[in-house]
Amino acid sequence: MMTDMTRTITLPLMLSGLLSALPAQATEPLSADAFEQFTTGRTLTYFSGGSPYGIEKYLPNRRVIWSFLDGRCQEGTWAPSGPYICFEYNTDSGPQCWQFFLQNGQLRAVFEDGSEEATPYAAEDASEEMYCMGPDVGA
Repeated sequence: MMTDMTRTITLPLMLSGLLSALPAQATEPLSADAFEQFTTGRTLTYFSGGSPYGIEKYLPNRRVIWSFLDGRCQEGTWAPSGPYICFEYNTDSGPQCWQFFLQNGQLRAVFEDGSEEATPYAAEDASEEMYCMGPDVGA
């Protein structure tokens, strides 16, 4: 039989155990391993200012396919670089580095552009399949 004293001690311990099982607070960027575990096999839509911005499919072996929602897709890869996850695509744009945070089960991304205030981007599971047009063809 549980006494009042036992209940008083047990509840905080149970809550403590539940809280420790939650992911790191949103103040710490995800490690490469945690990012890989969260994203692989998913397709995420990215939002900026509440509007859809782009969509990215995360494939095994740190490969990705990105689109600005225009049907033109860029294949690429990602790799860790310090606290950043850097993406390189099959364009000449060079690496694009981000910090990713897990907040309430959703991904939040902050672009590293050297400015004091980087714009945050929110990501959620895509509600539709990613659309990629075929290669350009001409006569």
